[in-house]
Amino acid sequence: MNDASTLAKVPRARRSKAIAAWRELKKAPWSAWFGMIVLTGYIVVALFAPLIAPYGESEVVSPGSFDVWSAQYWFGTDQLGRDILSRMIYAARNSMGIAFAATAVAFITGGLLGIVAALLRGWVDQVASRLVDAVMAIPSLIFALMVLAIFEKTEVYHIILVIGFVDATRVFRLTRAVAMNVVSLDFVEAARLRGEGTGWIVRREIIPNIMPPLLTEFGLRYCFVFLTISALSFLGLGLQPPTADWGAMVKETATLFTYARDDFQAGITPLLPAGAIALLTVSINFIVDWFLHKTSGLRDGQ
Repeated sequence: MNDASTLAKVPRARRSKAIAAWRELKKAPWSAWFGMIVLTGYIVVALFAPLIAPYGESEVVSPGSFDVWSAQYWFGTDQLGRDILSRMIYAARNSMGIAFAATAVAFITGGLLGIVAALLRGWVDQVASRLVDAVMAIPSLIFALMVLAIFEKTEVYHIILVIGFVDATRVFRLTRAVAMNVVSLDFVEAARLRGEGTGWIVRREIIPNIMPPLLTEFGLRYCFVFLTISALSFLGLGLQPPTADWGAMVKETATLFTYARDDFQAGITPLLPAGAIALLTVSINFIVDWFLHKTSGLRDGQ
């Protein structure tokens, strides 16, 4: 009976947490809801790109170049006769997926190193901090350009590893700072006196208490990584053709700006991928701003 009642309480506790989370979401401001709706839309488009896009990612659908907007090609075609709408849809999958992978690499490496430095301190902390300072002294975009220029052809894993390494330095600094504050608290010392291992202390005491600022930083860092990948693609060292990417699409359609006076639709075509980049970045910042406000314990002013 005791085991059965315990098992029955588990789903009930999960339902209570879900209800509490939904109540918090209902209190979210319009900006956070706008960000969540837009982000959800982007994720759906990225996941189901092959089903949503009218044509293939690199399929040449027109013998001409830069066809005008029409019922067949909603946003026209690019310089090779590929459907711009289809490429924008596929670019959501490519750009967002690679940015998420690079951000995850940054947080896994930088976060773990930051926690280790906060726990061990001493020479380990000094060596790790000085190495991070040396890398951070170089602007991230310039550093990524220098490293990626070494490779004869830029592959996706090159971009993920290089940007993940560069941004891991920023994650290290934040993780080390917040972990230092937690490590010195009484409940961590009590766990050590009880004989708990380092792994247990990290999993049960440190990570849960530093998770809110790390989640906030993950959202902000994702925006920076996303913009960096778009900038690299615009400069020709990011995702390589025929892979669709919003940054590269801005460069490919930039010549249409010259026709803006005679053809308004052609003139705003380069703004479509640029607008997709901007909308995603703003939406994530709305969500992060609300989440930071909730986790910080601040109250709205009356």
